[in-house]
Amino acid sequence: MAGQRDLLTGLRVAVLTCSDTRTARDDGAGDVLAQGVAELGWTVVARALVPDEREQISAHLARWVRDGCCDVVLTTGGTGLGPRDVTPEATLDILERLAPGLAELIRREGQRQTPFAALSRGVAGMAGQTLVVNLPGSPRAAAHALATLAPVLAHAVSMLHGGGHPAPRGPDPGA
Repeated sequence: MAGQRDLLTGLRVAVLTCSDTRTARDDGAGDVLAQGVAELGWTVVARALVPDEREQISAHLARWVRDGCCDVVLTTGGTGLGPRDVTPEATLDILERLAPGLAELIRREGQRQTPFAALSRGVAGMAGQTLVVNLPGSPRAAAHALATLAPVLAHAVSMLHGGGHPAPRGPDPGA
């Protein structure tokens, strides 16, 4: 259980940029995600940049999950069709259960911006008490994906930590 933390305002988020071409100084998508997380009132508890190497990506993800430092890991980059795009495979190496609806949501809403969103192979799922979601590598697409996910992330993490569903809204069927 998440304890007494208010997950709506207390999400702990790690950002992992997966790229052979970016450096810490020009990590546009990572910067956009860190800023977006802060604007949502959540906390960036870890941030790193790793090359497009499956073993390095999965090792980094596994370490964050094992350490329990975060509720959510957002990866950016490496989700396309290029030969070095291995982030989904590296993520699948550490996931215990999939949450395909989150990846589908990102692709569906991304297609409202560009038809190229359909080329994303990003995945989402759970490892331990951590939700891991692959986001696109472009700063604009990463920002759009975060905005798309924001309304459901806290509830998803609450469910992952054993929380219940919110009370139904609308008229009482027994009235």
